[in-house]
Amino acid sequence: MKNDETIISALGGLGEVGKNMYMFMHNDEIFIIDCGVMFPEDELLGIDYVIQDFSFLKENEDKIKGLVITHGHEDHIGGIPFLLQSVHIPVIYAPKIAIDLINKKLDERNIVFKDMITINNDYIIKSKYFNIEFIRTTHSIPDSYAILLKTPNGNIFETGDYKFDLTPIGPCADIQKMARIGSEGVKLLMSDSTNSLVEGFSKSESAVDETLTDIIASHLGRVIIATFASNIYRLKHIIEACEENNRKIIIFGRSMENAIAIALENNMIKDKTIIIDANKAKDLKHNEVCILCTGTQGEPLAALSRIANGTHKQISLLQDDLVVFSSSPIPGNAASINRVINKLYLKGVKVFTNNDLSDVHTSGHAKQEEQKLMFRLIEPEYFMPMHGEYRMLKEQVKTATVCGVKEENCFILKNGDTLIMDQNGVHKGSNITAGDVYVDGSRIGDVGSIVIKDRKLMSKDGILVTILNINPLKRKLLIKPNVTTRGFVLVNENAELINTIERKVSDVVTNYLQNNTYNYVDLRNTIILELHPFISKLTGRRPIILPVIMEVKKSDE
Repeated sequence: MKNDETIISALGGLGEVGKNMYMFMHNDEIFIIDCGVMFPEDELLGIDYVIQDFSFLKENEDKIKGLVITHGHEDHIGGIPFLLQSVHIPVIYAPKIAIDLINKKLDERNIVFKDMITINNDYIIKSKYFNIEFIRTTHSIPDSYAILLKTPNGNIFETGDYKFDLTPIGPCADIQKMARIGSEGVKLLMSDSTNSLVEGFSKSESAVDETLTDIIASHLGRVIIATFASNIYRLKHIIEACEENNRKIIIFGRSMENAIAIALENNMIKDKTIIIDANKAKDLKHNEVCILCTGTQGEPLAALSRIANGTHKQISLLQDDLVVFSSSPIPGNAASINRVINKLYLKGVKVFTNNDLSDVHTSGHAKQEEQKLMFRLIEPEYFMPMHGEYRMLKEQVKTATVCGVKEENCFILKNGDTLIMDQNGVHKGSNITAGDVYVDGSRIGDVGSIVIKDRKLMSKDGILVTILNINPLKRKLLIKPNVTTRGFVLVNENAELINTIERKVSDVVTNYLQNNTYNYVDLRNTIILELHPFISKLTGRRPIILPVIMEVKKSDE
């Protein structure tokens, strides 16, 4: 990396949905855009979040001038508490709604960070090498922005998550400002790829609101609506529709409660008396109640899943209930969502999803025609797709070339790859450290691929523990080994198998003690190496084997 080059790299967000984090460096200045989490897939057993590897930022933290946030979704702000525990960040620039959400996250983890500055459509950050401007966009959460970075080597336009909605519930995207920026010249466009495989133009949020209003007005029983808590404009409209139709609202789910609290603080929801405690709903008619809850993605602990399972402490399903999924599946969650829907049908309630009634949800991400509009407004010389799986990135490159960007000027990168922008253009550079870090409870980075592999083995083949009492001085096994298992076989129903394994352990230990100088680690490894093929031959399974060796040193026998 040479002086006076502008370096662009992703620490997360390329080849995946989530974990968005982009770094821009010029000489001794670094600005970071977004710091999100990715939720683990099923094979990451016990993992709560997947975050970025912050090694490069830690090594260069004296250059960091600020973290800039595009909007308040988890895949853009969820990693901030972990970043602040690892790297010194001098200031966070973020929209008002995002700051409120970030503060709630920091409070939950007892992290104090005061240096947050609220940005808006007119705010400008000026540093030695960067001028950073903000451009209002439309997304499924209020206060969403694209970002323009003016550097000595040219302008970079980073879209954040966006769509073009000409009749939104909130403010319109600042299309005029985008056009002006495009006319002034943009060297590199970095654009959201989430819906690049989907043809057409997104439905307007106002169409969704009309459908939800009709449902709330016409259904004669309770209405249960599951939606993304961060879609505050939709929550606002649902509450207003309930006001018009004499329905009270019950809130379930911590993230939903937080979102409603933020909407009230920002005066987006005016009448708090419409929200009631669940116990008060018993005195109301069924058509006077609407339940707002979390669980659109089939999360097992979310409110809707517990309602469907019949394990919710305060709500039981009624025959005249209508459940509305005002959402779309996040990639990888379809199976979990279908399980919840099937359980709801088994309870006899009516269910609306976005497939059954097409206007109960619209995406917050641009489809192909909207992406084309962005290309025509910005007219970039170079293009780097971001925010998406590889197939999504690749598809948006096709859209870019249709809209006039040269194919050789498009770059599909992986996390850790770099682009170098200088006076001559943009080209690929060397790699920096990037990867996945697993968060397991309060433990960050302690759980690696070996631990995950062990968890998969335990979930598949179980665990077998051998307990040994040995006199290391006499090199003698004192009593018969004891074998116990979890997730392998039931001990009481497989006594002969357990006895066979105990005899094998006894033979292995006795043979080792008679022919080798005793060493705890060597004996432990010998037991594992001998037992694995033996048990595999007997059962066809390979449980994790844990020898527990108790050293009993007796002076006489």
